[in-house]
Amino acid sequence: MKLTAEHQRLEAYRQRRTNWKNWGPYLSERAWGTVREDYSSDGLAWEYFPHDHARSRAYRWSEDGIAGICDRFQYVCFALALWNGRDPILKERMFGLSGPEGNHGEDVKEYYFYLDSTPTHSYLRMLYKYPQAEFPYADLVAENRKRSSRDFEYELMDTGVFKGNRYFDVQVEYAKAGPDDILSRITVANRGPEESACHLLPTLWFRNTWSWGYEKGPMGDVLQKPFMKQIVPPQGSSAIRADHSAAGTYYLYAEGSPELLFTENETNTHRIYGMPNSSPYVKDAFHTYLVEGRTGAVNPDREGTKAAVLYRAVIKPGASFTVRLRLSRTAESRPFENAEDLFSQRRSEADEFYAALQKPGLSEELVFIQRQALSAMLWSKQFFYFNIEQWLNGDPKSPQPEGRRNGRNAAWEHLNNFDIMSMPDKWEYPWYACWDLAFHCIPLTLVDPDFAKRQLELLAREWYMHPNGQLPAYEWNFSDANPPVHAWATYRVYKIDAKLHGKADRGFLESIYHKLLLNFTWWVNKKDAGGKNVFQGGFLGLDNISVFDRSKPLPTGGHLDQSDGTSWMGFYCLVMLKIALELARENPVYQDSASKFFEHFLRIARAMTGEYRSGLSLWDEEDGFFYDALDLPGRGITRLKVRSLVGLMPLLAVETLTSELMESMPVFCRRMNWFFQNRLHLREHGHMACVQSPGQKSRRLLSIVNRDRLARVLNRMLDENEFLSDYGIRSLSKFHQDHPYTLYVDGQAHTVSYQPAESQSGLFGGNSNWRGPVWFPVNYLLIEALQKFDYYYGKSFKVECPTGSGRMLTLGEVATELSRRLIKLFLRNDSGSRPIYGGQRPFQTDPAWRDLMLFNEYFHGDNGAGLGASHQAGWTALVAKLIQQSGGSLADN
Repeated sequence: MKLTAEHQRLEAYRQRRTNWKNWGPYLSERAWGTVREDYSSDGLAWEYFPHDHARSRAYRWSEDGIAGICDRFQYVCFALALWNGRDPILKERMFGLSGPEGNHGEDVKEYYFYLDSTPTHSYLRMLYKYPQAEFPYADLVAENRKRSSRDFEYELMDTGVFKGNRYFDVQVEYAKAGPDDILSRITVANRGPEESACHLLPTLWFRNTWSWGYEKGPMGDVLQKPFMKQIVPPQGSSAIRADHSAAGTYYLYAEGSPELLFTENETNTHRIYGMPNSSPYVKDAFHTYLVEGRTGAVNPDREGTKAAVLYRAVIKPGASFTVRLRLSRTAESRPFENAEDLFSQRRSEADEFYAALQKPGLSEELVFIQRQALSAMLWSKQFFYFNIEQWLNGDPKSPQPEGRRNGRNAAWEHLNNFDIMSMPDKWEYPWYACWDLAFHCIPLTLVDPDFAKRQLELLAREWYMHPNGQLPAYEWNFSDANPPVHAWATYRVYKIDAKLHGKADRGFLESIYHKLLLNFTWWVNKKDAGGKNVFQGGFLGLDNISVFDRSKPLPTGGHLDQSDGTSWMGFYCLVMLKIALELARENPVYQDSASKFFEHFLRIARAMTGEYRSGLSLWDEEDGFFYDALDLPGRGITRLKVRSLVGLMPLLAVETLTSELMESMPVFCRRMNWFFQNRLHLREHGHMACVQSPGQKSRRLLSIVNRDRLARVLNRMLDENEFLSDYGIRSLSKFHQDHPYTLYVDGQAHTVSYQPAESQSGLFGGNSNWRGPVWFPVNYLLIEALQKFDYYYGKSFKVECPTGSGRMLTLGEVATELSRRLIKLFLRNDSGSRPIYGGQRPFQTDPAWRDLMLFNEYFHGDNGAGLGASHQAGWTALVAKLIQQSGGSLADN
């Protein structure tokens, strides 16, 4: 790979010579309505800190803004605010509906796009579409409130504010001249037919560390209240000096002679609580000054902890208005000299960086989609700060919330997060989620392996991982059980990194492995209620996939023996076995661990595929499929015959061992053979694959399913009337469209039906749907599983794909076909439309919209339209990895 300028910056950062990552897009897009900011007694975070409070109320834990950046500790923040002369409030942050307000849960009601980013954020570019008409806040809330879960969401486009193209394209670019020297270029283009006014307020402020009663801030590192003021500028600009005892001194230069506004980043207690303000200058002063016309709202001494540069522009139709700013640690005498050259250079270096990593031979469209996915991933980083001990106790100036010690996350007092984390979606899910993060790290490794490894290491550190070994799920309930994919992600990142750089990072793999041993033990001790190697686990990330809400006690009593929970643990065993054998290449003692996980896998596979309790198996021989089983005390066990991803998960528990590896591990091989010969009950009548039977190139296979059961499960998975859609594997079989599954218990009906779009119930919040749509993470794992089966079976195993088509493919070819269908979501079809945008005409036909990419949370099970969170580049950016490994063959297809 060519060593580009961006690669050199990454290497300088890795060696800790230059901190090129000190500044980045680490500002959240929503800090209101989060668990961190919730100090209520009832835990209703959305109601405690709503959007209406955000402009007036200081945040305790983080900040938010539009196209914002900050330093890695979020002491100093910079973002853009806008006003079109008509809006009722200053546009300082993205608007959306809270969970209770949306007919499908929380949902951002704005259009913005991450266009470009390098991994050090030496170059960043983002686009926001700002309506020229009054923003329809009340209409969006009222209309969505009227709609039921069976209705479509009411989107900003539906309100008519973009009619006649009456909007501004607001493009924000950043280019670093140095690690702490950032130029910003903001271009506002009038897309409408008439001239229109736009006020730009690039804003600089400090995160509030001084209002909570700590002498030196909550972290003990801010010695005094920070301070910014107007200073004498270089000719042709305005200037601000910002002093922070921990972050140092920064200078903000604004081109031209714009007006400078100052206030304090402190709560307007008069507006929020009806109490007198401690300062006449408060957080919402710029709104009050500009929108309400009250000039006394800003500090006439031009000093404070929050400042804005006010540009007033009237832009003719088809014309644009550009401003430039510079934020630097050093005083500049000519801050904008050669600025345009720097923007051109950094953008050119970004092009060079992506050209070096992208696979030769990809089509122009695939190159574009892959770069957009990776850029969106890099934009999705966020500063995440949460000290549970402080949150539980309350701050010196805020009493401990009633009931906090017995409420949400009370068992996680050790957790103390203060890091840059990869977010699922910085508006809809502005908090890390354990299993999401694991998938994020796969595409991240293509552009920044060190950051990907750091993410995985963090979750296993003692200030994240619970002392009992559990990994934190997400802030709404750190104790929820996410699927155990951390080991898989660790091993995959290790292998991808080694392939990219020609050297394996054994220290990374070994250090996390020891933490994973603790986590594996937690799973065994906590999630196997009967000690039978059949696991429960709870909702396991699949929200509403079951008849019941699996995150709560069952309304029927008893418990679910879960096909997916047990499969995940078989999967976990095999990944841990593979890691142990990898470590044993240099230290043979790890062969002992590999032997332990081999035996444990046999026990799980035997329990899942044989008769584990009361003569029942999770495998249904008549249907040729795996199901959950409901265990009701005194009433026996009942299979829940819902054909869903739950029944496909056993395919994931597969690994192959090469003959070379087996020959180099004599201790492991000897013990493996002993188990196989002396623990007959672990292999007889269990119907798992036989590890002693050599396959292609003498490889050995470890799998929950044998050849016959694999073929039967794939027969359903590849049936277009069941799981196989044009755009990947559905989460629920289409069979249930005409044949809903209903379980009657004590006279109460519990029903699951095929719902290819948004959820039609409020189960598990109602903001995601695993009853039909296509989801990237599990599809990606299924593709990997098929590839592993193909390594073993090769051309000796072919299946019909699609089922009934007569087209026979190897499992490797099936994996490529699934990759093609997933990538096809983003490609233009024969009519020139991208499936992800469904019937949204501007995205399909308008030149100002049609090349803008969103990476949704999940996709319609029939037509591929993007659904759920609209900026969930996280795991949907797995498409970048699929393009990297399969793109060439797709272009030829």
